[in-house]
Amino acid sequence: MPADSVKILRTAALIWLGFLIAMLLMDVALYNPRFQQVIGQAERIQNLQQNPPPLLPQNPQVQPRNLFAPLYIFYTANGIVALSFLLFSYWNWIQEKLSKFFYPLMILIISTAPIIINILLVPRFPQGPLSSAEGMALRQLPVLFVALALVAWEYQLIHVIFFSIATAMLEFGLILFNPFEFRNIYVFIFIAIIRAISFIAVGIFINALVTRSRLQQQSLREANANLTHYASTLEQLTVSRERNRLARELHDTVAHSLTALSLSLETAKAYFDVDINQTRELVDKSIDATRKGVEETRRALKALRSSDLEDLGLRLAIKKVAESAASRFALDLELGLQDPLPYLSPDVEQTIFRITQEAIENITKHSGANKFSIQLSNNGHTTLIIQDNGIGFDSKSKEPTGHFGLIGMKERAQLAGGSLKIESQKDKGTKVILKI
Repeated sequence: MPADSVKILRTAALIWLGFLIAMLLMDVALYNPRFQQVIGQAERIQNLQQNPPPLLPQNPQVQPRNLFAPLYIFYTANGIVALSFLLFSYWNWIQEKLSKFFYPLMILIISTAPIIINILLVPRFPQGPLSSAEGMALRQLPVLFVALALVAWEYQLIHVIFFSIATAMLEFGLILFNPFEFRNIYVFIFIAIIRAISFIAVGIFINALVTRSRLQQQSLREANANLTHYASTLEQLTVSRERNRLARELHDTVAHSLTALSLSLETAKAYFDVDINQTRELVDKSIDATRKGVEETRRALKALRSSDLEDLGLRLAIKKVAESAASRFALDLELGLQDPLPYLSPDVEQTIFRITQEAIENITKHSGANKFSIQLSNNGHTTLIIQDNGIGFDSKSKEPTGHFGLIGMKERAQLAGGSLKIESQKDKGTKVILKI
């Protein structure tokens, strides 16, 4: 049996027991002698001239104890059934034995027990505010609503309608085979019909919600499976591309260098006994080719290693490059990097990092500043502010300045869907503002 269904049954059992405890506390208050005395006095004043005096004593304290026997039986019977219901929901052995019949049996218990107990005890229930047929219907209604929710949770709409009609028919049958007064029969029938109609309406709504919830869960499971498959495929594709790139790098560096070196050494071997000078020249060329091959191999290996951005993340990568520049050029540094930053796409992170590198490069080479600051934050959009106290330049001048790095920074920002603004005045420093 599904774990979710078992949890729902346990919740239903706890609701049933909680409702019985609440009803018991209410009946203790309603059947309190002082409460009955106040109600009795009000009724006697209103009906003193029309109704004969009651057969029972006016003082409720001397009311015979056996009048409350149906009340005790009501709570005892309902309590035993509710506790049994709770016990079965935790009893794994009986769940395994009954298998697919366990859930229908539990619904049968919670839906029939309140009706049977209600029909058998109503005629003998002690007089009180909730002792009428309407009051007894209210006593059983919450439990039957729980049963309706159990049906709507596990089964289809047709089963919900069948449950609503079946509970009404069960009550009809019990009414017809019990000696009720004529007026009570029609009251019970009317209540059962209203309840059946209400159950069908509410059951349709609950079933629609449950169906929609299950469809959404199924959709999420499928999306999760597709995402897992996509991630696996992407990982395999990435590995394949990296292998191909590595193969190309090795082919273009190590393989070419070794091939050229092999041919040069073979030629030197052929000239060794013929022309010693030519042999020496070929060996020198081989040494040069070996050195170049080593340099190219180192370059390829360096390119294969991850950059600081990939290793550390955007915030720490910016911090590292800024602190390195401040240390090398003896500059004061002020950092304000939001931690943590929200997720940014790799292209956006690359753009922010490269613009930061270029701005720091300009500060150390051209600005003549002795301090600079970097602020990075995200509040709906990412904002990068880099400011120095250097010599600055006239940013409003239309004459060519030769600052091709600034042009490249603006182009990078536009490609990433952002904008770059440069504020600068002579002898007042420079401020770079990037917004994406």
